[in-house]
Amino acid sequence: MTQSPHPGFDRHMLEALVCPVTHATLSYDAARQELVSQAAGLAFPIRAGIPIMLLSEARQIKAD
Repeated sequence: MTQSPHPGFDRHMLEALVCPVTHATLSYDAARQELVSQAAGLAFPIRAGIPIMLLSEARQIKAD
């Protein structure tokens, strides 16, 4: 049995979630516990295993 490094977040949920701004796919940043929308330049936090998909909670990311 393989356990997730962060048992509170279901990685399969990522397949169903999209960016609320662009409707693009999201990537999971395990180190920061965030879902990242490269298209919108936003990172949405995951708190207690729950993705917070509110624009008011999102962090702006810089395009590298």
